[in-house]
Amino acid sequence: MRPASWLLALLAVMASSCSTPFIRSQSPEPTGEIPLPKTKLVGDYAVPFGMFPAKVEGVAWVTRLPGTGSDPEPGPYRDQLIGEMKTHKVHNPNGLLSSNTASLVLVRGFLRPGIQEGDHFDVEIRVPSRSGTSSLRGGWLMPARLTEMAVLQGSIREGHVLGLAQGAVLVDPASDKQSPVAACRGRVLGGGIARKSRPLALVLKPDHQSVAVSAQIGQAVNRRFHTFVNGSKQGVANPKDDEHVDLIVHSRYKDNVERYMQVVRSIAMKESPGELATRLTLLERALLEPMTSPSAALQLEAIGKDAAPVLKKGLESTDAEVRFYAAEALAYLDFKEAAAPLAAAARDVPAFRAYALAALSAMDDYSAADALRNLLELPSNETRYGAFRALWAMNNRDALVRGENLGDQFSYHVIDSIGPPLIHVTRSYRPELVLFGQDQRLTTPFVLEAGRDIMLNGKDDRVTISRFVPNQPDQKRVVSTSVDEILRALVELGAAYPDIVQLLQQAKAKDALASRFAIDAVPSGGRKFDRSASMELAEAAKGEDSEGNSLAEEPESGEDPTGGAVVVANPLPGLFDSGQKTLDKTEEKEDTLPLPEPENDQPKRTWFGTMKK
Repeated sequence: MRPASWLLALLAVMASSCSTPFIRSQSPEPTGEIPLPKTKLVGDYAVPFGMFPAKVEGVAWVTRLPGTGSDPEPGPYRDQLIGEMKTHKVHNPNGLLSSNTASLVLVRGFLRPGIQEGDHFDVEIRVPSRSGTSSLRGGWLMPARLTEMAVLQGSIREGHVLGLAQGAVLVDPASDKQSPVAACRGRVLGGGIARKSRPLALVLKPDHQSVAVSAQIGQAVNRRFHTFVNGSKQGVANPKDDEHVDLIVHSRYKDNVERYMQVVRSIAMKESPGELATRLTLLERALLEPMTSPSAALQLEAIGKDAAPVLKKGLESTDAEVRFYAAEALAYLDFKEAAAPLAAAARDVPAFRAYALAALSAMDDYSAADALRNLLELPSNETRYGAFRALWAMNNRDALVRGENLGDQFSYHVIDSIGPPLIHVTRSYRPELVLFGQDQRLTTPFVLEAGRDIMLNGKDDRVTISRFVPNQPDQKRVVSTSVDEILRALVELGAAYPDIVQLLQQAKAKDALASRFAIDAVPSGGRKFDRSASMELAEAAKGEDSEGNSLAEEPESGEDPTGGAVVVANPLPGLFDSGQKTLDKTEEKEDTLPLPEPENDQPKRTWFGTMKK
């Protein structure tokens, strides 16, 4: 097991170093002239484990299709699905699969680092190649079990069940005009539920493997972080042996696990009060220099409350970059002085926006909540929605953002905002609809569709909503042009979340919706910040379009962000990393996983267990 665990650890490091700056600068080496202290940190002795998404898959069944399904051809996927259906005591599975209102699909999701049992995640579904299914629009994913899967010795082998998935299938409304392949792919937002928590750990480097070093790492980390289990205080680190130290995610970093691992690896292994005072002096100089500010702020955050006076000096700097990194670290230490500069960064600099909003959401102070509420009034779509998501992550019971579960279909929120009227929907993270501004209305006349069964006809100040289903009585509702009334009537008639998204997109395209309409207007990472420009000039140079969407560009792959333009040296917070890009970029050309067979006949081992046939 020891060689196998080390192979996994090395793969984790390689994968992480290719995707984010997080591994490349775990104990960041400064490039400026001011040297950082030479104190030995946890990162000098150990590497992270578990900081990569784990892919889980399954074969499942989509129903409620409007004649666009097909009978799956004989093969291992059909056999596997029939076995699943028999497990759920489905009568006559072959007869059900032969209907054109159903289709066999492949389901895939990614369990994010640190995900806990019961947490939700997005899943993607697609029909296999050579399938006769023409579209998944309007479908419903029946309960599916998701496991780690591999092709070993010509057979599909799977591990333990790590997730369950079901729900309404969201297909891009524009897919019919794109290609037949696009219409056969969809997502179930938040439709996956983790059945098992993913562990995080530190793996000691080969030159430092010993029980003594493992224990020393555990002591160092537990001096900085603790949590409560069943009301009892305990440290977050648990040394298991001479190779591994298990970690519990501290609650303040629940939406930014990668930063948590950065901070943990920036903790000093052993340090006397005198050595700490000397290091604080050196870190103060490094903090005030933009080139070394990110690394210095991270070490100061790892020190904890004792570093707050130094970080507060960074807030007084005339350099926007220094102020941001100092405020970000102070926010994770929960000092209220961080709120105002972080709100300014989120408002004025697109490159800092995602990180500033995530840091504000991690605070437990009224000043941070007030700052986020004020951002809800701004013209920028992604700033307003980013602030909403940050408030929801801070306290989803807050009356301002609590909302309601409309028809057990999606999360629905109406925000009393004085900014431009905006309707925001998601195609990732969770099914959610947010109205910024009350009493928004559609403009008549119009004829719109919500799914295949519901038609809306707007004349004068009334909207007639009709549902026609074969072999069922017709249903009708007459409401005003109020968006809120229309949405509630649609849900009452049985419209699903994908139907609502389709309706709103149609309404905007046909000029029936005067309000702004945005989809996944989420602050993103990887944007460039121009050190030669002030905050105001940086925002003015990027600008927004007439609909309030940011025009800030992300660097192209492989671009060298040198000179005056730099990229924020932080991993994208999980709060704004939906995993959608992970799903998008991992499309296989074949139906089976492209995994090589092992050289021996040993079962494939993973974090979650052993693969089985």
